Amino acid sequence: MQVDGQAYRTIWLDPDSGHTVRVIDQTRLPHQFVIKDLRCLDDVRLAICDMTVRGAGLIGACAAWGMYLAALEAPDGSFESFMAQAGRTLTATRPTASNLAWAVQRMHDALSAGGSPPEQRRIAKDAAQAIADEDCAHCERIGQHGLALIAEMARRKPGQVVNILTHCNAGWLAFVDIGSATAPMYAAHAAGIPVHVWVDETRPRNQGASLTAWELGQQGVPHTLIADNVGGHLMQHGLVDLVITGADRVTRCGDVANKIGTYLKALAARDNGVPMVVALPSSTFDFSIRDGLTGIPIEERNPDELRWVSGVCADARPESVRICPADTSARNWGFDVTPARLVTHLICERGICDASESGILTLFPEHA
Repeated sequence: MQVDGQAYRTIWLDPDSGHTVRVIDQTRLPHQFVIKDLRCLDDVRLAICDMTVRGAGLIGACAAWGMYLAALEAPDGSFESFMAQAGRTLTATRPTASNLAWAVQRMHDALSAGGSPPEQRRIAKDAAQAIADEDCAHCERIGQHGLALIAEMARRKPGQVVNILTHCNAGWLAFVDIGSATAPMYAAHAAGIPVHVWVDETRPRNQGASLTAWELGQQGVPHTLIADNVGGHLMQHGLVDLVITGADRVTRCGDVANKIGTYLKALAARDNGVPMVVALPSSTFDFSIRDGLTGIPIEERNPDELRWVSGVCADARPESVRICPADTSARNWGFDVTPARLVTHLICERGICDASESGILTLFPEHA
């Protein structure tokens, strides 16, 4: 996508060095656009843990590149054991999103075909690049499938704007490029369909305010920032035509784990007859889980993310301030689970389906 008119991915291998992975530091957005270099496995681990990189697709791609950097570090004499530990280290960084573990396992499978450490290092590079390129291709197809839904809504209200509400950031910053939830928005905007996006601020880390609003602005898509609790009010007054979110893990029966607060949006959408659509690449499905409430691990993060907020002062100096009494305790769950019954459609690179086991299996019969 575009940043000040220049095309970027969120992660790429520096072509000059061949052993440095470059990422956009998302902790610095929207106030600063900073590229950060990752040169070893521990750099990747820290980048995922501190949310320099975040979002389901991106942490999967980052983990894949982390396995490549680990392969460069691994001693020839203990290559297999080193890589096994590297996989465990990366998988432990974020528990909820399935893309991360999926990417690590895919890298292990690719490496198993190599006959020697030098060959395995070449394989690791190619496999990580393939995962990143595939992520982009899948998001592009999600955009085309979702475009059909938005185009149909536009036909039903000719000359009017299609209002879309999204939660958190499932944009190109959460993937390698284009995004999942934002892909249909970008496709509709490029097709000349008048769209407007309501952007939830998404407490406590404010990924909607700091990331989604920034990237929509960079692409020229009309949008308005709202407080997290405004969505239901907008739906009651007919100001939302469609809710589109991303996902961090989706069960074989269609339960959706996504950023905390998604469940509340789904409840409001159901009460007001607004379609609730979840966009995801196939790597986000976890076909081993049937019940999302009992089967999906929910990450609980540092409570200081809730107790403090960060931004810039009027003179553009970065600042963090506490918003509660100093002795206030806090709990900070990062995700919630939206039951499949509240989801109207799932969109992935293979098409659109109902949020049910039978619906999902129409697109993924190999998992029947």
